[in-house]
Amino acid sequence: MNDLGTAATLALGLIAEADATLAQIVGLSLRVSLIAVAIAAAVGLPLGALLAVARFPGRHAIVVALNALMGLPPVVAGLLIYLLLSRSGPLGHLGLLFTPTAMIIAQAVLIAPIIAALARQALEALWEEYAEQLRSFGAGTARAVPTLLWDGRFALLTVLLAGFGRASAEVGAVMVVGGNIEGFTRVMTTAIALETSKGDLPLALALGIVLMAVVLAVNALAQAVRELAARRGA
Repeated sequence: MNDLGTAATLALGLIAEADATLAQIVGLSLRVSLIAVAIAAAVGLPLGALLAVARFPGRHAIVVALNALMGLPPVVAGLLIYLLLSRSGPLGHLGLLFTPTAMIIAQAVLIAPIIAALARQALEALWEEYAEQLRSFGAGTARAVPTLLWDGRFALLTVLLAGFGRASAEVGAVMVVGGNIEGFTRVMTTAIALETSKGDLPLALALGIVLMAVVLAVNALAQAVRELAARRGA
């Protein structure tokens, strides 16, 4: 109990002092996750809106695939990205393996299906409400998609926050493609796993506290956005 108390005290001290190692790990984690969410959003939001609006052959199969990919095991995604980026892989000449870029790619691959699937669900309800009106204005799919994305921006913001929360908590895929290299590809989740195994509880606890604070902040922001959207819709 004393050891745990000492570790917790030291962990709070690391946070209060903005320890350089702690700050570097947290900064890299946030940068990787934010860029991954931006990339995944650029792909997932338009795809989700298109699936909500359009009806075409193969649409059902795409929806099923996206729903299935929401549960894609992170280590499997990491393995696939590893095979693509390894020296013997088709993209090996780019030299991206064990870099932050590889970690961004892995996180983007993981959360793009989540963003697309959740966006489709959110925008389908909106499309049912606006479809007749938009069609009366002669709006085809090309015009309906951006209209839905704008009108559903509050709901979609919660989707993006969910994607960020998933990305920031990811450990398996980034461990595989990033290598957990100190000072280069070590993020909060991989550092917690490593420092715990090494017995460095103060740093692991400090990172855990910061990660929990990030998750709580994301959830609080998502709740605030939902309440704002509800008030505006009232």
